[in-house]
Amino acid sequence: MSSETGDAASNSIAYVVDDDESMRKAVSMLLRSAGLRVEVFASAHEFLAFQMPDVPSCLILDVRLKGQSGLAVQEQIAADALRVPIIFMTAHGDIAMSVKAMKAGAMDFLAKPFRDQDMLDAVAIALRKDEGRREADRSVADLRRRYESLTPREREVMAFVANGLMNKQIAAEMNLSEITIKIHRGHAMKKMESRSVADFVLKAEALGVKSPQRATTSSRVLRA
Repeated sequence: MSSETGDAASNSIAYVVDDDESMRKAVSMLLRSAGLRVEVFASAHEFLAFQMPDVPSCLILDVRLKGQSGLAVQEQIAADALRVPIIFMTAHGDIAMSVKAMKAGAMDFLAKPFRDQDMLDAVAIALRKDEGRREADRSVADLRRRYESLTPREREVMAFVANGLMNKQIAAEMNLSEITIKIHRGHAMKKMESRSVADFVLKAEALGVKSPQRATTSSRVLRA
């Protein structure tokens, strides 16, 4: 394995896995010329053992590697929950192989020899997708941190609000006064940084907050 660094202003990394040294160098030089950092590997084993930094990245993978196919590597990556966009390249590809790769989530499938611009375009699209996915993950992680700061009561109120219940209805379900519900909801919305009920509901949906079971008459009596 070797490492090459392009433009220091770019935090993105393109991983290249190919057992052909000349191809590794050619692809690496091309991507480095575009200001990308490049990590190259002669085998899938080397790549899978590499500790990937938490930055936008993509994998350029030869479909025919010594001792293992690129499609098998794609399956291993999925099994290991490594969420990295994959661009396949091959000199021996066929329609069936490309269809299988794309169905399994590959971003693109480039036949050798490919045009430099086709590779650069494919990498740019893959990196944008990975950055978008990371931003979405960060947003959800932030929502989870905020949700964890809610009290059990506030979480219950949030779930009922997400289910479309009004304060009066929630009060009846929770056997509390409407004023108390308003206070809980206000605190929950503040902690979730929601300035509107619509935003509050959207955040609940993004977190997968499920509505609590409706209270039965008998349970209300017990809670009272």
